[in-house]
Formats: sequence, structure tokens, C-alpha cells
Amino acid sequence: MDGDQLARMAYLLVLLVAVGGWLVIEHRRRMGAMLRQIAAWGLIFLGLVAVYGLWNDIRTDLVPSQSIATDGQRIELPRGRDGHYYMTLDIGAVPVRFMVDTGASGVVLSNRDAERLGIDRARLIYTSQARTANGVINTAQVTLRNVQLDGHEEGALRAWVGDGDLGLSLLGMEFLRRFARVEIAGDRLVLVR
Repeated sequence: MDGDQLARMAYLLVLLVAVGGWLVIEHRRRMGAMLRQIAAWGLIFLGLVAVYGLWNDIRTDLVPSQSIATDGQRIELPRGRDGHYYMTLDIGAVPVRFMVDTGASGVVLSNRDAERLGIDRARLIYTSQARTANGVINTAQVTLRNVQLDGHEEGALRAWVGDGDLGLSLLGMEFLRRFARVEIAGDRLVLVR
């Protein structure tokens, strides 16, 4: 610790002793009640810290679901609260949620989704690299079979698994090229076959 940090720690310690001393003197006959109040406020504080720390995870779960037209030819994806578009594909009966990324050339699985699909990452051969927002990662190619979008068979899909975790699987242009038209209309991403 440098001098500034020591001074801050000393200041906080003096402040804690002053406030703690006042509480003990003020509540010396009601120590049990004071300790219960301190415990209650401590739990409230910890709860607020937990909500703040988990806020992005909570918000991610609030992303609206995709809507599919009845004829299967038009897919509309509402923009999520975070500004991104999400699509769920069933891969071998396992639902996998992807963030649609028009800046990504391929389909990239997160470590969690690769494991859910039964891909043994330790046995993969990482022969290429990809540039991500977090830097360069090594990637291995896999083929996803039995890919379906709301019951519509999409056929096999080439994907990549990285040696670094993305946190969320990405659905890039390799999949989007299967559609005749991809457009953003208002707050919706529209895919037309």
C-alpha cells in the first residue's frame, strides 16, 4: 500500500471507531436490539450488492423471445434491452441461445453451450484463430447436426469452438446467408427465406 491508501484506511478506521463508539454508548442498554438492526442493515446491503453484481445476468433473462411467422418464411427478432438480437436454435433437441452478430463471419459456440451439446473441448484440434472483442482466440471447427429453427429443419451447420470463453454463443453470417433478405426494421431484425 502507498501513503494515500494508508491515509484512507486510517481515516476509515477512525470513522468506524467513532460511529461504532457512538452506537455502543447510545444503545448500551439495548445491545441486542442494536445488533439485530446492524445485522438487518448488513443483509440489506449485501442483497443490494448481489443484485447489482447480477444485474446483467438478470437483464439477459428478460430479453424478448423470437417470433416466427406462421408460414416459416419470415422470422422477426425483437431487439433485446441490451440492444442486441437473439435467436434460439434447437441443435439435436438442445435449445441453444445465440446472439445474432452480423460482424462475425461464422457461428461460434460458448464453452457452456459446447459442453451442453456434448462436445469434448479437450479432444478438439485448434487449427485456426479468430479475433473477438476480447482478443485473439484459437478455434476448432465442429459440425452441428439436426439444427432446427422452431421446427424448421436447417440442415448441418459449421461452427467453431474457441479455447477462450465468449460467454455467449454467436450466430454470424455463415447462418444468416441462408436467408434471402436480412434487414433491420425499427426495433426488429427481420429474416426472410
